Amino acid sequence: MAKQNIVVVGAGYAGVSATKFMAKKFKKNDDVSITLIDRHSYHTMMTELHEVAAARVEPNAIQYDLQRLFCRKKNVQLVTDTVTSIDKDQKMVQTKNGQYPFDHLIIGMGGEPNDFGTPGVKENGFTLWSFEDALRIREHIEKTVAKAALEPDAKLRKAMLTFVVCGSGFTGIEMVGELIDWKERLAKDNKLDPNEISLKVVEALPTILNMLSRNDAAKAERYMKKKNVDILINSPIVEVAPDHIKLKDGSTVATHTLIWTAGVKATSDAADFGLETARGNRLVANEYMQARGYEDKNIYIVGDLVYYEEFPNTPTPQIVQAAEQTGHTAANHIVSAINGGESHKFKGNYQGFMVSVGAKWGVANLFDKIHLSGFLAMVMKHIVNLKYFFDIRTGYYMFQYIMHEFFRVRDDRNVARGHTSRNSNVLWSVPLRVFYGLVWFLEAFKKIVGDGKWFTPSTWFGEESWFKGDSVFPWTWDYQSAADAASGASEAADAASGATDAGADAAVEAGNTIFGLSYAYGEEPMAVIENSPEWFMNIMKTIMPNMEVAMFFQKMMVFIEIGIALCLMAGLFTWLFSGATIVLVATFCLSGMFYWVNIWFIPVAFALMNGSGRALGLDHWVIPWLQRTLGKWRYGKPKPLYGQK
Repeated sequence: MAKQNIVVVGAGYAGVSATKFMAKKFKKNDDVSITLIDRHSYHTMMTELHEVAAARVEPNAIQYDLQRLFCRKKNVQLVTDTVTSIDKDQKMVQTKNGQYPFDHLIIGMGGEPNDFGTPGVKENGFTLWSFEDALRIREHIEKTVAKAALEPDAKLRKAMLTFVVCGSGFTGIEMVGELIDWKERLAKDNKLDPNEISLKVVEALPTILNMLSRNDAAKAERYMKKKNVDILINSPIVEVAPDHIKLKDGSTVATHTLIWTAGVKATSDAADFGLETARGNRLVANEYMQARGYEDKNIYIVGDLVYYEEFPNTPTPQIVQAAEQTGHTAANHIVSAINGGESHKFKGNYQGFMVSVGAKWGVANLFDKIHLSGFLAMVMKHIVNLKYFFDIRTGYYMFQYIMHEFFRVRDDRNVARGHTSRNSNVLWSVPLRVFYGLVWFLEAFKKIVGDGKWFTPSTWFGEESWFKGDSVFPWTWDYQSAADAASGASEAADAASGATDAGADAAVEAGNTIFGLSYAYGEEPMAVIENSPEWFMNIMKTIMPNMEVAMFFQKMMVFIEIGIALCLMAGLFTWLFSGATIVLVATFCLSGMFYWVNIWFIPVAFALMNGSGRALGLDHWVIPWLQRTLGKWRYGKPKPLYGQK
């Protein structure tokens, strides 16, 4: 087969989806190469732009490096450049810095804001359609509020503190929702009364959120009004000035900040490609996403750029679900053309719509049947976002998303209302970490010393140590005497829990044991589980089928406990070994070898998993080094965009 060159223009949702799909399908085909071209070196999670614009998350939270996304795809070449033209006859993509021949071309350059020719929007308004837009809005709002705090003129200050969002689609409502959450922080940082900050939504139509059911939209409207958002419907904006906007009815709204989210059209960069256009300058395609009139040239249109009527006069919506599905359709058709097999026509499968109104509240309509609002809607939105990372096979950015959304936010701005996001000072957990490690070390060392003397090594490994006699594990009863087993079980209880030496009596006289979470003198502590469950005994007997194996595990357990103890005291791999202690304690509990008075082992282990090894511990150096090293191994070393030889 002749070498096949596939070029994908645009690393948006559609382009990434198509490239990932084809890279997997052509993984073992050395005759196919894929080139992904985008003017940026990163993929932007467009659905979360409002979070950056309103300072809920840091900018890098929605920016996913393409080298990381495709570093394991050896058949994908990444090019950071701007496409200037497409020679359809010669089948050549021309960029500012080069040209790329193609046998199959996917164009997914996305859309751009549509201001419908409204005077002043470009000069005086702010759009929210790119990473740069989000940063521009964020910086402008912070500076404007800071200036307003020093402005003595009440009328001017009011205009500066009035923020207007034009458009009540998903983008507009999500943007105003973030401003609801942000205004308390803005006011506090600038010594303002939060009530001075005014939020408005201006909509030309008589209703808002028109992709949702009226009931769901009404819930969102009630929530925003409860948060003092002023919603102006039937109010088209006819002019945008630096210090006010003018509405169609002649009225004006004094503001220094208009965020325009009222419409989307195809990117103007594709206007000169010579392909058939339709409403909003979108490029017309057939059911396989092939550009109309150029099916023989193997040119495909995907994402927000494509105009394909699923139903009469109803093109594919410009949403993420449609973008991914159009990209998949085009990629599938290319794979079928090269490898053979059935090609599938586009069929939209929209599983629902969700909109967040801030970090804590939202509405969702799933499968036209399930309607959620509030906390559950936000949980579903996060689940959908996590599924996206799974779809594009990036565990790294899935982890980063979880950290940014749940653990690295300020002012309780997450669905858990801040309960997961407090950044504690782990320095104060150092004494607990050292003490916890010391407890493990002493308990392990007792199993070595037995009835010997601690400071006389020649007496170690004697009677009652785990290195002498038969196994202490209760599931070894099948191959040792009952008396020995009972004695061994009591020794194990002493060693594992650190309680008194009355363990054997407690096992025999179970009725006299007393439940408690701390030891009281004279009491017989109660075991967490008096008798191991049968299923657990069967597993252990399988793992340790004879005395030799049981003794090996018994001795190895001592050294494991010493290793855990030393690592905890030194702050090395604290998260990992704290988790390991939870597993060990659970095993001791199931074996009947652990008392309630020492159940504190488990909550302490969870507490130490909060990065406690980063303060006065080796994790301060080891974990960052490990992250860098594994990152280079997994994703490679990021290369410069230009000047490569």
